[in-house]
Amino acid sequence: MADEKNLTVDPASQAMIERASEMEVFIAWDRLEAQQPQCGFGRLGICCRNCTMGPCRIDPFGDGADKGVCGASVDTIVARNLLRSLLGGAAAHSDHGRDIVPALLIASEGNSDAYKIRGRNKLYALADEYDIPRADRTDEEVAKDLGHFLLRELGKQEGVLANVMRVPEQQQKFWAALDVTPRGVDRDIVTGMHMTHIGVDNDPEHLILGSVRAALADGWGGSMIATDISDVLFGEPQPTRSMANLGVLKEDEVNLIVHGHEPTLSDVIVAAASDPELMALAESKGAKGINLAGICCTANEILMRHGIPIAGNFLQQELAIITGVVDVMVVDVQCIMPAITQLQECFHTKIISTSPKAKFPGATHIEFHEEDAMETAKQLVRLAIENYANRDPAKVCIPKQKEALIGGFTTEDIFTFLGGRYRPSYRPLNDGIQSGRLRGVAGVVGCNNARFTHDKYHLEMVKELIRNDVAVLQTGCSAIACAKAGLMAPEAAEKYAGEGLREICREVGIPPVLHVGSCVDNSRILTAAVEMVKEGGIGDSIDKLPVAGAAPEWMSEKAISIGMYFVASGVFTVVNPPLPVRGSLYVEELLTKTFENYLGATWAFEEDPIKAARLMIDHIDRKRRDLGLPPPRYEVPYQPKTIQPEPAAEVASAAVTATSAD
Repeated sequence: MADEKNLTVDPASQAMIERASEMEVFIAWDRLEAQQPQCGFGRLGICCRNCTMGPCRIDPFGDGADKGVCGASVDTIVARNLLRSLLGGAAAHSDHGRDIVPALLIASEGNSDAYKIRGRNKLYALADEYDIPRADRTDEEVAKDLGHFLLRELGKQEGVLANVMRVPEQQQKFWAALDVTPRGVDRDIVTGMHMTHIGVDNDPEHLILGSVRAALADGWGGSMIATDISDVLFGEPQPTRSMANLGVLKEDEVNLIVHGHEPTLSDVIVAAASDPELMALAESKGAKGINLAGICCTANEILMRHGIPIAGNFLQQELAIITGVVDVMVVDVQCIMPAITQLQECFHTKIISTSPKAKFPGATHIEFHEEDAMETAKQLVRLAIENYANRDPAKVCIPKQKEALIGGFTTEDIFTFLGGRYRPSYRPLNDGIQSGRLRGVAGVVGCNNARFTHDKYHLEMVKELIRNDVAVLQTGCSAIACAKAGLMAPEAAEKYAGEGLREICREVGIPPVLHVGSCVDNSRILTAAVEMVKEGGIGDSIDKLPVAGAAPEWMSEKAISIGMYFVASGVFTVVNPPLPVRGSLYVEELLTKTFENYLGATWAFEEDPIKAARLMIDHIDRKRRDLGLPPPRYEVPYQPKTIQPEPAAEVASAAVTATSAD
């Protein structure tokens, strides 16, 4: 394995990678090394296995005449592959939304010990928006109608999604002109899959527009539904203090980690972990208490509603087990490495899978059903307590690193934080942008990717943005990266933010980097942009706002869908690594140039996080000029770094090198 300092910038992770090496335990970075050389055809998007006449590969150095057996061109193959990948991501996030609805319907019956209507204000706001009557009705009756309404939205077959009406008029016009207005989550995902079947859609532009429509069905449909229902069911998040990194694990307590993405079980585990009977059981086994922590977006869900600490992000799931103190890791869906079950051979940790959709060889499967939520949650906590005695003291090694953070900001919270309890408003935010104290706003989101130094790209990009007076909103593993680095504490403004952003953070009492939830909560960034448009003065549509987005270490199909619905909603978005489309100059140009005319925003590909941040800043400055706003009040000199982007030619060369390996 390479020097651990080249693999991650996080000291806690460095320590555990070294520990894994000492113990001869294979982890993600070892498996990445064993995979070399990786297939360059796949990186460029120029291989197709959509029928058994293939797989077909297009020579990246050919004259453009090469085609698949069926005659599909390189442009068609690349566009079709991108659409298929995006559909996987859109389905995952939208299914998350679908899986929360049954819990809402159980809560509407009024007799569940696990599920209650805890977000009354959000319930009322949604009911009014969707014309669900509230007069002389109980909250449970309203919630039942809301649940059935949203289930119909997910499966809608006629018309367009109700949430389209939340979108500024200009974005709706863009979508109508391109015939990409989202119609129904299931319908647009199924239509997209049909389009990619052999002998169906062979027009690369039409395929890409199909990906736009499916992504919008995710962003303004499935993902937004998941966020809205979570707020109704589990309560609207409020900014809360907590801690992040592997140092939150405790040697003298039972440690139970929840890992995955769905809050329907993890939120109930929070309650179960404080059950007096279970706490007494833990003490009887010699533990001083029950310590609950999270990995990935389940961590974000229970952080922002309960202040539960975060143990780490995606690439730390194995490292958490290597501490030797995780008694049970409960997993549901998405971003769970199958390799974690193999670590049970070396450590006492029990991996317990709970979703009917996801089983892992070697894991104990305890299937979760909403009707038995509390019973299942208590069973899982009890298993962790019983396993506490099986720890091997010789294998215990907990890094000391943990950082304070404030998490749990939402579109609604920002109203109050900026304007106060009695005059909630986005006006101070817009005024700050108009005056030049605040340059603009950026959403930096997404995964970790073992191909790139863990957390480094998130941190360097975000530091460069806030140094230049760009306020940053974050979700998912990107948010966890910055939380571990101390960027989500108010004190970070004094250390890292530019003078204008620092002034605003002092006045309002917030960090320069705001945690807004799990990856499904990227919809909060969209709705915040809508509120900025409504407040006025900095653009009458999202594409005119001085805002930008980025995913600097993405790896998941979900990130493709997220990026596409950001771009389609008018947000310029920079990603690393590039989308797997560089084998088609036509598709790459469509995404990075032509989309400006179609949607008012484009994708950009840039590996160097500082250069990527500068692309975002330059875009924000261009939008300021277009609006006639003054230059930023505090200009910060550009400090370039030395990281070089990965040219398409090098990837193409890798494709040839990898041919024999394939």
